[in-house]
Amino acid sequence: MIRVLSVDDHALLREGIAALVRNQSDMDLVAEACNGREAVELFRKHQPDVTLMDLQMPEMGGIDAISAIRGEFPEARIVVLTTYAGDVQVMRALKAGARAYLLKGLLRKELTDTIRAVHAGQKRMTAEMASEIAEHATDDALTAREIDVLRLIAGGNANKEIAGLLSISEETVKGYVKNILVKLHANDRTHAVTIGLKRGFIDL
Repeated sequence: MIRVLSVDDHALLREGIAALVRNQSDMDLVAEACNGREAVELFRKHQPDVTLMDLQMPEMGGIDAISAIRGEFPEARIVVLTTYAGDVQVMRALKAGARAYLLKGLLRKELTDTIRAVHAGQKRMTAEMASEIAEHATDDALTAREIDVLRLIAGGNANKEIAGLLSISEETVKGYVKNILVKLHANDRTHAVTIGLKRGFIDL
């Protein structure tokens, strides 16, 4: 039996996953968690064969949970389930140690096959995600500070407010904004936020 741990903060989605897994004769849902911290505790307790991990969760997000689990159990096999296909987010999850990346919209069609593939030692990703990563492979990445600035722009802050919040000069903020627009090939601040969200540099 493939022993599965399901991690998502939405009860409805966990119910849907539970129904799919329980319908399989070769799978057993051993536990469910609603945030990353709980996921780490339940992984220690059950040591499942495959873990299904959401990324956006309260208390501890999916990426941190993957890193924590893999830090203790390097062989852990984790499938990321998410609503977003942004290349930055996909790369973060893969670097943290995820073996597969599946969009929630494809669960009914692909979840059980993905669980079996990952259990067998394979890695899985949709063609759409692979092309998204390839498309941006040569782009300049945003620095941690540029991501901070972009996040504050997304929160509706003007340059002066951002300068105050980050304890830097307004001129420095303008420099960061200019770099962000160039690196993201954005026309203006709103466009930069849209691209940042789509690619997974920031989330709301």
